[in-house]
Amino acid sequence: MKHISQRAIVAGAIELKGDDEDPIAVVTKSLADLTKTVDDRIKAVEEKGAPDLKALTDRLDKIEALGNRPGSDKKADPDAEVEKKAFGTYLRLGNQTPVEDTKALTVSSDPNGGYLAPAEMSTEFIRDLTEFSPIRSYASVRTTGAPSVKYPKRTSITNAQWEDELEESEGSDVTFGMLEVPVHKLTTFVDISNELLADSAGQAEAEVRLALGEDFGKKEATAFVNGDGIKKPEGIMANSDILEVVNGHAANLSTDKLIDLMYALPAAYRNAPGAAWAMNGTTLAAARKLKDGQGNYLWQPSFQAGQPETILGKPVIEMVEMADIANGAFPIIFGDWSAYRIVDRLAMSILSDPYTQARKGVTRIHATRRTGGRVLQAARFRKLKMATS
Repeated sequence: MKHISQRAIVAGAIELKGDDEDPIAVVTKSLADLTKTVDDRIKAVEEKGAPDLKALTDRLDKIEALGNRPGSDKKADPDAEVEKKAFGTYLRLGNQTPVEDTKALTVSSDPNGGYLAPAEMSTEFIRDLTEFSPIRSYASVRTTGAPSVKYPKRTSITNAQWEDELEESEGSDVTFGMLEVPVHKLTTFVDISNELLADSAGQAEAEVRLALGEDFGKKEATAFVNGDGIKKPEGIMANSDILEVVNGHAANLSTDKLIDLMYALPAAYRNAPGAAWAMNGTTLAAARKLKDGQGNYLWQPSFQAGQPETILGKPVIEMVEMADIANGAFPIIFGDWSAYRIVDRLAMSILSDPYTQARKGVTRIHATRRTGGRVLQAARFRKLKMATS
């Protein structure tokens, strides 16, 4: 556009209007008209281009926001794009996702974010079953404050004689003995880290105590049944004074011999409140199949809640420590269980020691049990031997 000087404008105005008008007024009016015309033209242009300008401004704002995101200066990762595509496919198809897509998925990787989503730690513990015989529920249990208990025992009765009148009577002797039940010690300890004790909110120590209780219960029950009496209680099946009844067959239980076994005991012992059979589950399964001459089962179920099942009318105690049926074994015993004496010197004692192993960051838990057991009267029991003769 050519530049028009003020002098030219004035000259033109004079030429157009003549000499009878004020040149200054003419120039002023011309400038005002020109300014209005230019303003109107600019306003029209702005109004016409306003929508396009707004769209352009919005687009620039979006580009600026995208550029301000963290990591926007990095180039796109091709592997990430593949994983995103594979993940989207898995969300749509589930287990029907093609193999080439599932290969691109990360199943588990702690460094790639797995630490931020840890697995839930359940407070429920999974424990294996610990079985041991309930012999304490049937035996005679006493407590003592001494290292052993001695029981005086009468080993004979007097020898009275029938005599005629004025015949001199003969004297007789009564012999006595002593039967001792020593108390033995069962002990162990467990080391557990202080961090575990603190982080588990007492659950770890409770589980250790439970494990100790199960272990001690099993160890003493095994000793009460089969213990040899050396540093442990004498087991009822290890007592050599208990008489035996031979089954007559090395592998199959005999119905007649079980009847013989039961009635080999005197009536006072056979009918005592504590009289019961004892055998393990395998032997009990075989005994339940036995029948008498009329085809009736020797075994009878419990007819009242809380009452044990019976064989020949006597309760049955299932003891896992008893032997299985085998040649030369003793799988069954019957008798008055009050004749087996258990002596407790000390209930299971658990002592937590956080001091002696403190330098290692460990608490030592000590557990001790002092108990003893022995058959007081072997005549109150009979056991079945699996043998032909």
